[in-house]
Amino acid sequence: MSWRQLRVLIQHLPPESATMTALRNQLSAEEYEAQARRGRPEEGRWSMTEQLLAGITDSLHQLEYILVTVNSDGKGRKPQRPEPMRRPGVTPKKTAPRLTDRGAEVLFRLINGAA
Repeated sequence: MSWRQLRVLIQHLPPESATMTALRNQLSAEEYEAQARRGRPEEGRWSMTEQLLAGITDSLHQLEYILVTVNSDGKGRKPQRPEPMRRPGVTPKKTAPRLTDRGAEVLFRLINGAA
């Protein structure tokens, strides 16, 4: 088998195959973003079926949230907005750091001028 034949075989493997997954997992975030900008979904880390299922799952979670929010009387605790399903290659949103008791104390002193 020539190198060319091997390359053609690898390029035509299904996107969800172990070989293609291993090749994609070696990509840096910048390379992955470049592929996404070029509009080549077949080079994504998930197959199109998995992407569609994740989208459907996110939609169902949003509908459930809306249904509960609309039908509540507002007196109880509000449900949390659902997080989208984590997808490979997509970094999670950064959460804001929580204010600790010590941080609140320092902030209180700074505001009142007793730093």
